Amino acid sequence: MQNRETNSSERIRLRETALSRWDNEGGAGSGGQVHPSSSADTESAPELPLTNAELVQLQVRVIALENVVMALLAEASDRQLELVRGMAADISPRPGHVPHRLTIHAVSRMLGLVEQAAHFRTTPLASSVQPPP
Repeated sequence: MQNRETNSSERIRLRETALSRWDNEGGAGSGGQVHPSSSADTESAPELPLTNAELVQLQVRVIALENVVMALLAEASDRQLELVRGMAADISPRPGHVPHRLTIHAVSRMLGLVEQAAHFRTTPLASSVQPPP
């Protein structure tokens, strides 16, 4: 039982460490270049793979969050939509910098959400949406 609790507390600690680096992609600077100080932290921390159940939970949460964001963007002002597009342009790789694959995908996804929300701006959502069975 003690070993299970130790593994669980270690898992929690590692997850908190990963989440604390979330805002800067684990130390990536502009254009996805990694700062030297952050690479030492990453090398010393052992990687603990997510379980299948954790991955499924993350997928469900991302799908839910994307749909919430899309609903909010459908009601957003033109100024707010331009702000989202501007943020996407801001995180796009700059000339002369190394492009970061995940950042490029994030930019694409941000712009995709704005485009998808445009569909709901012209088509009102049903007033009584029922969750799937």
